[in-house]
Amino acid sequence: MQFISTEWQSTSTAPSDGDLEICALDFDGIVHSLPFPCHKDGSNWVDRTGKTHADIQPTHWRIWANPG
Repeated sequence: MQFISTEWQSTSTAPSDGDLEICALDFDGIVHSLPFPCHKDGSNWVDRTGKTHADIQPTHWRIWANPG
């Protein structure tokens, strides 16, 4: 059984397969995450369908855990 952390990880370690939650930190260090799953496509981040570019420079990621 593989343990999957729910802690934020650096985007430099993000896998290119599977749904991920991505976030960026604001100037006050508050986490703001996108409300939809994304995946890494080369150096770009796109929504689950691969059709829409995520228009942020994320700093962290974690496995998408929101089933809705």
